[in-house]
Amino acid sequence: MLENILIRDWMTEDVITVTPDTPIANAHQIMKKNKIRRLAVVDGDKLAGIVTIGDVREASPSDATSLTIWELNYLWAQLTVENVMSRKVMTVKAEEPVISAARIMLENKISGVPVVDDQETLTGIITESDVFRMLIQAHEDGK
Repeated sequence: MLENILIRDWMTEDVITVTPDTPIANAHQIMKKNKIRRLAVVDGDKLAGIVTIGDVREASPSDATSLTIWELNYLWAQLTVENVMSRKVMTVKAEEPVISAARIMLENKISGVPVVDDQETLTGIITESDVFRMLIQAHEDGK
């Protein structure tokens, strides 16, 4: 039964994206504003990578520094998504079963997978939340 439930039916199509040259501070604000934990990084319409809230936190200045707040802010403002994004990204196709995406997330300890077409153009994203929604819906439909 789960093999018949396709990614295209549960993925988010309107993916919030950034470009590699987006300042890391802007990416952080976008994630906070939209209450999301990852941003797809695109070059044109092609997937170039993914940046997570964890990547942003790791790039944030440490309290254990001798730099002034102005120096820290200046350096952080120079940092772009390209400096911290993951380039080797696991992806899925919309026609694959949701269970395939769930397996990739579980085995790789990631919480979301970009959905691409045959030309590596970003068409959506599927996350743990989407998988949970699908499971709850399947359970409720089975009652």
